[in-house]
Amino acid sequence: MAFLYKSQLIAHMMTHNGEKPHQCNQCDKAFSQKNSLIKHLKTHTGEKLHQCNQCGKGLSKKSTLIMHLRIHTGEKPHQCNQCDKYFSRKSYLITHLRTHTG
Repeated sequence: MAFLYKSQLIAHMMTHNGEKPHQCNQCDKAFSQKNSLIKHLKTHTGEKLHQCNQCGKGLSKKSTLIMHLRIHTGEKPHQCNQCDKYFSRKSYLITHLRTHTG
């Protein structure tokens, strides 16, 4: 992996060594990169930059909008390798996998 600026390499290395110098002043979360903190801060302001074109619901993150859209499309991209069931969210699959392990 190559970086144009030394500062980019340093920021990238922080993701590997666990250093998180960017602290949220509204909760206990901390981030290795400033842009991650900026995105996180929107969860506190209630800012809804992404709107569903199906139902109009506003969401703060693009990734959350993508998961929300699966309600409308029925998309279930996460497959259980034990019983071939499909799930719309990875967290639902992880919860389901516990039914196989007991």
